[in-house]
Amino acid sequence: MDKPLILVESITYAIKGRDILNRNGFRATIQKIIKNKELKGCGYAIYVKERADEAADFLNKSGIKVVSRTDWGH
Repeated sequence: MDKPLILVESITYAIKGRDILNRNGFRATIQKIIKNKELKGCGYAIYVKERADEAADFLNKSGIKVVSRTDWGH
């Protein structure tokens, strides 16, 4: 099953983004990811089980730069 992840530039943005999403009706957690050439960012992502695309848009509008959105298989 794939996990919808929102990749951000730093652990600071991951924490801020998670908090913003949780205050605004999303259920978000921080996920440590293994960095590789395919996944850009700091090595941390925001996991939002539902409405991940909407959450990524919300973060961008809130000033949290989203590096990319991916569905990470595990």
